[in-house]
Amino acid sequence: MSGLPESVCLILQTNLKSHTNNFILNELDFGMADNTLQWSPDFALKWSDFQAESNPAVFEDSHSVIKYRFTWTVNSEKIDDQIVFLIEDIRLFAEFNPLLSWVRLSAATDLLLHHEQGNFDLAELIKNENMFKLQEQFNGKYFPTRGKNEEQRRQFAKEDSGKMINAEVEKLQQLYDEKSLQYHKETNYGVDTKRQFEYDLTFKQLRQ
Repeated sequence: MSGLPESVCLILQTNLKSHTNNFILNELDFGMADNTLQWSPDFALKWSDFQAESNPAVFEDSHSVIKYRFTWTVNSEKIDDQIVFLIEDIRLFAEFNPLLSWVRLSAATDLLLHHEQGNFDLAELIKNENMFKLQEQFNGKYFPTRGKNEEQRRQFAKEDSGKMINAEVEKLQQLYDEKSLQYHKETNYGVDTKRQFEYDLTFKQLRQ
């Protein structure tokens, strides 16, 4: 779709409910989605989930690709003869991409796998800590629509709302990427068991 970042896969599942001068676009989906594993309290990574070829040119023995996917709803209202849209019900998901994640087979130990699970947990932790702030960027706010008719306004509302949320999620992704590097460095990829244990205590709260 024009105007959307090429690096992000956009899936639009549109259930349109027509009203007079009003439309609702339900469950728009922005992110990796296909062939990914979504974080949940009862899910644990396995080495078989790391399906890409290992990279002999890098120092690390394993590499996880973890990204955020989001869904949202676009609603519209008529105010003073102007059609505006609202962004509602933003949901965020931490997802692991098996096809881009890899491990060096000679280093595929339980210790390293535990560390990589922590890296996945870290993404969920950062999501939870920042979700309210993300939602507050849009809750209760009205945004102008573009287009000359309802179909155009609906199309532009999809694009504009998606780009607006994606800009905020990109900031969150960058924060996670920075925290992930810090996690790897501080724990030495799980070799520093004392520091790893300290992280584990924090991650444990996600499952309580």
